[in-house]
Amino acid sequence: MFFGLDFTSPIFWSAFGSIILANIVLSGDNAVVIAMAARTLKPEQQKKAIFWGSAAAIVMRILLTIVAIKLLTLPFLKVVGAVLLVYIGVDLLKSGGDDEGHGKEINGMLAAIRTILIADLVMSLDNVLAVAAAAKGDVPLLVLGLLVSIPLIVFGATLLTKVMERFPIIITIGAALLGFLAGEMLLTDPAVVAQFGEIGEQTVTFGGVLGAVLVVALGTWLQKRGASAKA
Repeated sequence: MFFGLDFTSPIFWSAFGSIILANIVLSGDNAVVIAMAARTLKPEQQKKAIFWGSAAAIVMRILLTIVAIKLLTLPFLKVVGAVLLVYIGVDLLKSGGDDEGHGKEINGMLAAIRTILIADLVMSLDNVLAVAAAAKGDVPLLVLGLLVSIPLIVFGATLLTKVMERFPIIITIGAALLGFLAGEMLLTDPAVVAQFGEIGEQTVTFGGVLGAVLVVALGTWLQKRGASAKA
C-alpha cells in the first residue's frame, strides 16, 4: 500500500492502465508543441526543456484535472484558450524559418518551457476530463498514473524534435493542429453555445479547419515578411 493505493487489486491496475493510455492518446498534440518549442534550442538544452516542460505540464495537468469539470463550465474560458492557441501556433510557425542559429527563435530554455506550459494548459482543458473519468475520483491513482506518463511523453517529444529537423513540413502541420484545436475550442465555449445554441459537429470541425488555415496563413506570412526584412 502506498498513499492508500492497493497494488494487488485488479481494479487498481485496470484504472491505472486506463489513465496512462488515455494520457498517451490525448497527449499527441501536446508532444507536437513540446517538440516545436524545443527544436530551436541547442541539443543539450533541448533535452532539459523537453524534460522539465513535460514534467511541469504533467503537474499542472494533475491540478487542472481535479478542478476540470468546474473550469470547463466557465464562459469565455475556451475563447481565451482558442486565442492563446492561435498565438502560439503562429509564433512557432513564424520562427520556424529563421535559421540564423539555435536559440534565436525562442529566447532560451525558460521561454521554451513557458510556451510548453501555456500550450499544454490550454489543450488539456478537454483532455483532462477523460483522464479524470479513468481515475474514477481516486486522486492518488490519478497522480501516479500521470507521473508515470512523463517518460512516455518525453520520448515522443524527443523523437518528434529529431524528425522535425529532417522534415520541416511537420512544423507547419503542428501549427495547423493548434489552429484546428483553437477553432473547435472556440465553437464549444459555453458562452458561444448560450448565444447561438448547440453547434453541430460538422460546423465545429469546419471551424477547426478555418482555424488551421488561419494559423498557417498568418504564420507563413509573418515568416516571409521577417525574412524579407532581413534580406
